[in-house]
Amino acid sequence: MISLANAPLLLNGRDHHLPTKRRTPFTVRSSSSLQEIDKSPTTAEDSKLRSELCALVPFPPIKAAKRVVLVRHGQSTWNEEGRIQGSSNFSVLTKKGEAQAETSRQMLIDDSFDICFSSPLIRSKRTAEIIWGTREDEIITDSDLREIDLYSFQGLLKHEGKAKFGPAFRQWQVDAANFNIDGHYPVRELWGRARNCWTKILAHESKSVLVVAHNAVNQALVATAIGLGTEYFRILLQSNCGVSVLDFIPHPDGGSPLICLNRLNQTPGSPVAAGSSAGRRTSRRIILVCQGSTQDSEATVSKLGDQQMNMLGVIQAQKTAELLLDLKVSTIISSPNNASAQTATIISQVQEAADCLGADCVPRYVEMKNIPDLDVAEIFQPSTKDTTDISYLLPGWLNGLDDTVTSALRERSGQAWHSLLTELSDESEEEKIVVAVAHPVAHIALIGHCLNLTEEWLGSFHLDAGSISVVDFPDGPTGRGIIRCINYTAHLGRWSIPITRSTVDDDSF
Repeated sequence: MISLANAPLLLNGRDHHLPTKRRTPFTVRSSSSLQEIDKSPTTAEDSKLRSELCALVPFPPIKAAKRVVLVRHGQSTWNEEGRIQGSSNFSVLTKKGEAQAETSRQMLIDDSFDICFSSPLIRSKRTAEIIWGTREDEIITDSDLREIDLYSFQGLLKHEGKAKFGPAFRQWQVDAANFNIDGHYPVRELWGRARNCWTKILAHESKSVLVVAHNAVNQALVATAIGLGTEYFRILLQSNCGVSVLDFIPHPDGGSPLICLNRLNQTPGSPVAAGSSAGRRTSRRIILVCQGSTQDSEATVSKLGDQQMNMLGVIQAQKTAELLLDLKVSTIISSPNNASAQTATIISQVQEAADCLGADCVPRYVEMKNIPDLDVAEIFQPSTKDTTDISYLLPGWLNGLDDTVTSALRERSGQAWHSLLTELSDESEEEKIVVAVAHPVAHIALIGHCLNLTEEWLGSFHLDAGSISVVDFPDGPTGRGIIRCINYTAHLGRWSIPITRSTVDDDSF
């Protein structure tokens, strides 16, 4: 039994000794405690208290850095039919699903995984077998990795579920965290299972772990790892054979590890292709583009100032422009610093040339704007020497910053996020795609605003130069953002950072 009275405040695995004046209004975005399965909170205060208590329950300590790669199974026959699968075991991979699994195998082929955990369900286990390939080690199946239990919903086509269950099906669509069926709260139960999975995965003596499972359970694994509760169900997308990466870093004091989401939903297909977000069509989208690599070879916080891109950065910007070629970008909003402005200009030039590549050449103007609030370099200049020596290439590097720095970063990025949402609100276009270009640290802060997180969560995310992250708004800019991917780099090809190769040495922790 853990004594909550004596436990330090643990958010994404690190201790936070917050002043009393900040702790009172502080809302921890987590509701994944196992007690939540028993009954619903009766009041808003009860809900907040449960969330705060949940954040105090630590993960088991680890001795060495561990990278966990999550993969959702490939397209199944029931995915294709639009049938509710849940934890049933009747569907198998389609030919497309097998091909997706093979693409994922190629994405991960250079990694020497120590172990593979898989859901026992056929569609997931077959995906694991394809990705695992000729490796001799046996795949370990764990029933806790099965898909969400949906009880009477399982096997129904979606229109059948709507017709048969009416209000319950509607609640499943709009308020899944409180959805109840057959006396169960499926999403709450799932969060409890995911928490149990992490205890077993972290207890295994391995440094590189592959986990192959399902859409909902992978969402729960990502969310529980970084301290997000059931209200984030369907916010962090998991596409068929999408790859997500989490870094677990030993805590200096031997406690619960530091945890960083290094990548979310790197898919076999394009992350910007037409499609739905959590099953819903969207006409409003923000694409966060990280500027290309700069001439700062040390990549330390002290050199976050106005840097020119190096040749690698130019290539990364060109690759990003190619990825966005099939989209009609409405506006490109950039930080005024050199590397961001260069990246934005390259994207704009390709966008404006795109309409002239066909027989009917009609030049198209793409509006470009600078937002000073996207330039966060000056926030870091007064920092202490210990802070300025931190490399922003390390996962979770923002954990090492002073509270004053992270507070200033969140405040400035909040103004930038408001500007992006205002731009997205322009109703003169039926579809609106806004591209924002800035340094990775600025975009990490924007992701925090999208998820409505406080600055304590900044260390939970990592972005690389040249990466993109995509946020969809199916309910418009006043609704919740659905994160389609974070730190997507597959478009960079040979110039990308490998998915599974750790970017840091154990000794640097």
